Amino acid sequence: MIVTVIGLGLIGSSMAIDLKSRGFAQTIIGIDSNAIHAEAALQLGIVDKIMEMQEGIAQADLILLATPVDVSLKILPKVLDQIDEQIVADVCSTKGKLNERVYYHKKRENFVSTHPMAGTEHSGPRAAFSGLFDGRATIITDAEDSSDKALQTIKTMYECLNMRIIYMNAYNHDVHAAYISHISHISSMALALTVLEKEKNEKNILDLASGGFDSTVRLAKSPASMWAPIFMENSENVATVLDTYIEHLQTFKKAITDQDSTNITELINQSNKIKRVLNR
Repeated sequence: MIVTVIGLGLIGSSMAIDLKSRGFAQTIIGIDSNAIHAEAALQLGIVDKIMEMQEGIAQADLILLATPVDVSLKILPKVLDQIDEQIVADVCSTKGKLNERVYYHKKRENFVSTHPMAGTEHSGPRAAFSGLFDGRATIITDAEDSSDKALQTIKTMYECLNMRIIYMNAYNHDVHAAYISHISHISSMALALTVLEKEKNEKNILDLASGGFDSTVRLAKSPASMWAPIFMENSENVATVLDTYIEHLQTFKKAITDQDSTNITELINQSNKIKRVLNR
């Protein structure tokens, strides 16, 4: 199979590495508007060829759209305009608007809307590595709008990446993503801004940072080019989650200000229940 990857960042490049090494793809064609990324992916052996969009689509059996969601909203209809029997899948973190954009497209059944739940705070082809997706979940949304052939191809692809597949509609996906992914990044970024503001006046504060701080603030290193569009496209759900999150912060603040040790202990104990979910 010939796979064309549009967008040679962390996700697209990591997929390319394992799809080739594990035998799903015989040839990987890369497309990226960033010439430095394209050249790096070629030099690193992540892709076999770099092509322009039209040629890369024409030669592919499967096209993976691994660009930021705002770019994907523009590109996806154009990709579907150019295909014949090829299958197309995206890997965007928000699905509602993207699926709506192509709902009436004549090639809609050739498209599978997916979100592999994996990643790091790093970006670009040099950040890519084998095994990024192993053991993780991937979401396929609005599967009823895709053909059986397209679904089976994408299912086989994700099985090759050792991912478990979950099906849901785009609306539910965007709500869940806001709670388990998007708010985590905002929390990390807000903490980073808080510490950086303090650092202006107390230069040694970061010398005290330990593993807990590092793990909590790690996501603040994620690129704005990827995350700003995600927050914009899922703004309604993200705003709802933020309201709830701020509510809990205010509850913690009041308990601490009031020196209410009983309430503080209860809040911590309640939060510890997340272990039941994470340790399943």
